Amino acid sequence: MLHLEHSWSWLALTVSVLLDWKPSACRSLSGSRPNILLLMADDLGIGDVGCYGNDTVRTPNIDRLAADGVMLTQHIAAASVCTPSRAAFLTGRYPLRTGMVSSNGYRVLQWTGVSGGLPPNETTFAKILKDKGYATGLIGKWHLGLNCESSDDYCHHPLSHGFDHFYGMPFSMMGDCESWEMSEKRAGLEHKLNVCSHVMALAAFTLTVGKLTRLVAGSWALVICSAIVALLCFTTSYFMGALIVHADCFLMRNHSITEQPMRLQRTTALMLKEVSSFVKRNKQGPFLLFVSFLHVHTPLITTENFRGRSPHGLYGDNTEEMDWMVGQILDTLDTEGLTNSTLVYFTSDHGGSLEAQFGNNQYGGWNGIYKGGKGMGGWEGGIRVPGILRWPGVLPAGRLIHEPTSLMDVFPTVVQLGGGQVPHDRVIDGRDLLPLLLGTAQHSEHEFLMHYCESFLHAARWHQRNRGAVWKVHYVTPIFHPDGASACYGRGVCPCFGDKVAHHDPPLLFDLSRDPSEAHALTPDTESSFHQVMERITKAVEDHRRTLSPVPLQLDMPDNIWKPWLQPCCGRFPLCWCDREADPQ
Repeated sequence: MLHLEHSWSWLALTVSVLLDWKPSACRSLSGSRPNILLLMADDLGIGDVGCYGNDTVRTPNIDRLAADGVMLTQHIAAASVCTPSRAAFLTGRYPLRTGMVSSNGYRVLQWTGVSGGLPPNETTFAKILKDKGYATGLIGKWHLGLNCESSDDYCHHPLSHGFDHFYGMPFSMMGDCESWEMSEKRAGLEHKLNVCSHVMALAAFTLTVGKLTRLVAGSWALVICSAIVALLCFTTSYFMGALIVHADCFLMRNHSITEQPMRLQRTTALMLKEVSSFVKRNKQGPFLLFVSFLHVHTPLITTENFRGRSPHGLYGDNTEEMDWMVGQILDTLDTEGLTNSTLVYFTSDHGGSLEAQFGNNQYGGWNGIYKGGKGMGGWEGGIRVPGILRWPGVLPAGRLIHEPTSLMDVFPTVVQLGGGQVPHDRVIDGRDLLPLLLGTAQHSEHEFLMHYCESFLHAARWHQRNRGAVWKVHYVTPIFHPDGASACYGRGVCPCFGDKVAHHDPPLLFDLSRDPSEAHALTPDTESSFHQVMERITKAVEDHRRTLSPVPLQLDMPDNIWKPWLQPCCGRFPLCWCDREADPQ
């Protein structure tokens, strides 16, 4: 639970702000263009942070950020996995609108060398702020594509989407980067290749016996081809781990590869060094810096200083190290005298992974009281994330906001703060947060929010403002495994369609304002307004669907399979190796 003294201090601060607030404070923002620092964790559960209720994982720097700023308690990701969630964050649009979803189970971009990615015609907040004179930087994880037709066309690269500077992973941290006990794709590919080698070897052997006993006619060409295929499958399987590490686990600075593969134990120091350098170079401002942490995704790369410190094992150690990194970044702002002129935002791309479990060890996050986790398109634990904003002297310290908000809201908020205009040639689903943050608006502008799993609508919520209720309906939910479990154990994530999901007719209905854990589905017998709520949400879903236009799905085949001619390589392919980083130690 939250520390009692923190709760009282937040209550006192909130009351004092409301009593002393003057509308003229909002007018004083006209002409003000703050620096903007966006911090996003990878796979962090809302229950992993002290200010959101965790009293065993130490997150003093994130907690300090919340105490000095505004905390959103119903902050919702637009997707429960990283690629679509991050696309929505950068564009302010549901990922279905940008095509950053799939319909065949490939939930995220699978390789660096694929042709799918954030389409060039999409507008990010970085692109708009760059045009308004901001220095724009992205440090850390991208995972929104790189190339379209060649290994150096960079059509999906951060620099093609409004960032002046990029340093980090064009792909994503994953267990396969360290040949870890939990594998995202290595183990599956090795299994398929081993089956291939066994089948083809058996075919070659059978054909050979048939030829020698004169039971099979024809040439030896088929025998030779079967043997060659068997050898290729076996060899590829043997080297698969190394191939993945070199193909996906590397660092880039702008368009140049600096480490291939990454030296994981020094990555944290390199990231912090790059953040400090960017801030110092651009301290005359204004700047937009998006720090996209590689923490706390598996394989939970943690430096020696933090290993063994948390009672929650390696995951807790990694979370506490990320909090320390947040503190180092905030200290850089302090040192450079930029604290009061910088809006800082902290969040996670989606909920913690419940299925990240091996043996008795839990390597994924905790989502607090909320049901479900990463990969579950509707359940709250997969999409409710931390949301903290600090801007000293502008945003009231210690303010708690319980209204529904979205990661997509960052787009219009920072665009308007930076002096830009929200595009009018496309649907923008995010809403400006500033009136809510300042207290000049009592309610969020989101009356409805849709919750997708891939391209399938799994749930929708309605904020019925006149009753103070937040209704949520589930049309589809994953079937947990084994029976009685709270996740889809034995899989990477829960599926979005097929025989492993349940379709509900009538839909499940919950009142999140009374039942945030979604433990008790309402019925016409237990909720007198059941049918009225269903009718209103059904109408909203129909209205929403009329705003959708068909676009190519970037995560479907063939855009989401590895293409060797798109593979970035530091050297002559396939000998992709280099180390152009000076050791930061």
